[in-house]
Amino acid sequence: MNVLGIIASGVAALFITVALAKSARRVALRPHVPDEPGGRAPRAEALRRTGGATAVLGVGAAAGTALWLGAADDAAGSVAGLLAGAGTVAVLGLVHDLKPLWVALRLAVQTAAAVLVVCLSGMSPAAGVLTVLWIVLVTNAFALLDHVDGVLTAVGVVTAAGLLACAVVGGNLALALLPATLAAGLAGFLLHNWHPARLQLGACGAQFTGFALAASGALIQAAAPSGRAAWAALPVLATVALADTALVLISRRRAARSPLRDTDDHIAHRLRRVRVTVPGAAVLMALWAGVPVATGTLVHAQLLHPALLLLPLAGTAAAVFALLRVPAYAPSRPAASSPGSSRTTSSRRAPSGAAPARTAAARHATASTAGAAIPAAASAPGGTGSASGKGASKGAARTAGGHPTVPPPPTGRPAAETATAAAERG
Repeated sequence: MNVLGIIASGVAALFITVALAKSARRVALRPHVPDEPGGRAPRAEALRRTGGATAVLGVGAAAGTALWLGAADDAAGSVAGLLAGAGTVAVLGLVHDLKPLWVALRLAVQTAAAVLVVCLSGMSPAAGVLTVLWIVLVTNAFALLDHVDGVLTAVGVVTAAGLLACAVVGGNLALALLPATLAAGLAGFLLHNWHPARLQLGACGAQFTGFALAASGALIQAAAPSGRAAWAALPVLATVALADTALVLISRRRAARSPLRDTDDHIAHRLRRVRVTVPGAAVLMALWAGVPVATGTLVHAQLLHPALLLLPLAGTAAAVFALLRVPAYAPSRPAASSPGSSRTTSSRRAPSGAAPARTAAARHATASTAGAAIPAAASAPGGTGSASGKGASKGAARTAGGHPTVPPPPTGRPAAETATAAAERG
């Protein structure tokens, strides 16, 4: 495959993605799309969420056509395995967009797709195991970047361009096919994914992008000449994605939160909390990714010493440490206790024989209740008055416990007999 073929494949991926995304955007923004039965989300929202399938189809169609035309004869097996694995992960992501899947199932499918890439590339068993772990890790790290409009798309374009440059410098033009088409396809999709996003990559486009970048980098590294520092240069290209994953895991660990529960604690979210706009966050992260990508590409081309790779890594570590100081979680609020429970607690803490504390409103309600049940004759001096006071204390306790104050039901007896009976019970 020559450079002209790479350019033609990239242009084809760009136009196909733009055309498909434009059609999907028209359908998603159509105002008369009815809701799905059963009270579920509208079909337009589901189409907007799965818009990354347009980028997958554009990139896959351009790269698959070039492979079918014999553009990668010298590495047809590796490129075919790469496309097959990325397509499998994309289908998995599309199913996850429509109906969420278990994490274990997603990891199992990603591992199987990575094993397919390794087997068709002819790597040794030891290198193959490390490559599979690397592909699964980087795939999920890039997929986590799809949390703000345009962030993953912009970072993906920068990373794919760096992989394309590394493949061309290393003389692996066949392995440059997928990075070239991916960079062009993501650039076309960015027109619809920029804030405010009309289409989103979703799990389908995000996992496809992460898998294609991770697997392409692993294959380019395996095919690089032994004299090049590819083992140190190519992993640096995933610095931003790995930094975001490390930031999320450390932050959730400190806050005693589940690492699998997605919240607003990523890099772009913290940039938003320091008054960075959504487009500004996407631009900053693309520029951040461009520094290690450019450094890794120059080291791969033997234009810089490998020790200079420590500079972007140190800067990334310092940025992660600074972002950890930006608050990401709302402070937890203590549970408010009910009035009845507070009164019950205070009455339990009161010493034995002491009357429970009552408010003025409670005393007034108790007095009115007692007056309705026992007339003024009951307040005459004698034992009857003390008995009625004891009954009033019982009614007051019930009122302080939170029960409504209502007059007692009629007994059918005169008030004097009622007061006498109460005195006898006392």
